[in-house]
Amino acid sequence: MLIEIPAVLTEAEAAEALAALRAAPWVDGRVTAGHQSAQVKDNLQIEEGTDLHRRLGDLVLSGLGRSALFLSAVLPLRVFPPLFNRYDAGMTFGAHVDNAIRQIRGTPHRIRTDVSCTLFLTPPGEYEGGELVIQDTYGEHRVKLPAGHAVAYPATSLHRVEPVTRGSRISSFFWIQSMVRDDMRRRLLFDLDMAISAAAADLAPGHEAPVALTGVYHNLLRQWAEVS
Repeated sequence: MLIEIPAVLTEAEAAEALAALRAAPWVDGRVTAGHQSAQVKDNLQIEEGTDLHRRLGDLVLSGLGRSALFLSAVLPLRVFPPLFNRYDAGMTFGAHVDNAIRQIRGTPHRIRTDVSCTLFLTPPGEYEGGELVIQDTYGEHRVKLPAGHAVAYPATSLHRVEPVTRGSRISSFFWIQSMVRDDMRRRLLFDLDMAISAAAADLAPGHEAPVALTGVYHNLLRQWAEVS
């Protein structure tokens, strides 16, 4: 399931993060790439473990925690500490699939990458090119969102970043290990959750249908969830 998640960060938060990142030192983006990805990756990243990386990562995580849509669609168990990248004119990232397992730097912990997420920080009018292109069974989806908005999609997807032709594209990117690893099951639970919300809004208070549907939701989640 590919889903846009609006306003993970407010306009002010996104602008503050962007200003700090524009003034920061950058390193070669291939430091976090696997063997195959490194051959098609040409971008810059903020070095992991710096004060700026931790501070802005916490800002992103706080925004995700406020987003009911993110929580419903992704059902996060663990979130990889957000990273930050930059594409200047001519930079690109060719077609690739993200690594299945990611080691959290400086810790013994690993996460399974069920869902990939990109949070856009540069307003789209300030650069040309740089679209995130995600392939699935329905074809290609080209994504270029307002600052503070994010897109989440299965980490199994083949995807790429088109070359930037003007300006710079700065974003945060990270991965999520979901409580429900199967994308189809996550989609069914999300659709059911949205239907429950709609029914609760349309029906009279105390109507039995939303309660019954909520029971179905939680019983499915109980069957499918992994929480360790």
